Amino acid sequence: MTDSEGAERSPLSPCLGICLMDPATRMCRGCLRTIDEIRGWYEASAADKRAILERLAARRTAAEGRR
Repeated sequence: MTDSEGAERSPLSPCLGICLMDPATRMCRGCLRTIDEIRGWYEASAADKRAILERLAARRTAAEGRR
């Protein structure tokens, strides 16, 4: 994604405002990010953020498969 000037737009945070860390998985129960992913989000490049979002999609799919 790019803005009107051709600069790469940064993806929006996946935060859902349900911040509760699961001690077993060490991931947020709301957005499924790890502490490191949460901590580094605002300084991450757009490409790194997209990589995180791809991992989150895979985690959601895996979690749904276990239900």
